[in-house]
Amino acid sequence: MPVSLFVTCLVDQFHPEIGLGMVRVLERLGLTCDFPEAQTCCGQPAFNAGCPDEARRVARQFIRAFLNTEHIVAPSGSCVAFVKRHLPSLFGPGSDEHRDATAIAARVHEFSEFLVCVLGKNDVGAAFPHPVTYHDSCHLLRELGVKDEPRRLLGHVRGLELVEMPASDTCCGFGGVFSIKQPDISTAMGEDKLGNLRRSGVEYLVACDTGCLMHLRGLISRRGMKMKALHLAEILGGS
Repeated sequence: MPVSLFVTCLVDQFHPEIGLGMVRVLERLGLTCDFPEAQTCCGQPAFNAGCPDEARRVARQFIRAFLNTEHIVAPSGSCVAFVKRHLPSLFGPGSDEHRDATAIAARVHEFSEFLVCVLGKNDVGAAFPHPVTYHDSCHLLRELGVKDEPRRLLGHVRGLELVEMPASDTCCGFGGVFSIKQPDISTAMGEDKLGNLRRSGVEYLVACDTGCLMHLRGLISRRGMKMKALHLAEILGGS
């Protein structure tokens, strides 16, 4: 089965190890991965900032890059949610661009959802002998309805103990442009999440969105905490 990788801006620019972990898992399962080199941003940041014209220009390039693909997989609930729920709305109904955007939206998948719901895999042969806790990112949970899939995958990692933290589904405060426009509120929400992380009593936080991880990693570093924040693909990409 050919899989086209939509690596997202944050993974490409800041955390390529997440994309590499995703590739290791997919290839371990016998899939062939390709990387459309023409891909750029999907348009989500401009769309969320209330700039549809700018989002539309970027989205056109995204559509061209992924037009002739079969399965598109990304390590980001927020980017996938945008492509699935909002990308077609940038173009007029009945237009070629709306048709192409709708077709792409139907075949894009978040990483954990693709593994569990498309491939039917809960065990990908990973090992991580540590207790971890899981953060439900907002777009993944609320727009895509993905909650159990990451937990199923973590539950089959050898040696891993999943410890549920209080309010795991509460926003961490990142919210993309929200963290830029409302930094004080964003930081306060992140501090609340750190309190719940401390109460979980574990050293590893796992999430499926790089934005959440960047936000929480920054707060963890500034507070001098020993906890490490990892993407699910980094856990599953081990052996």
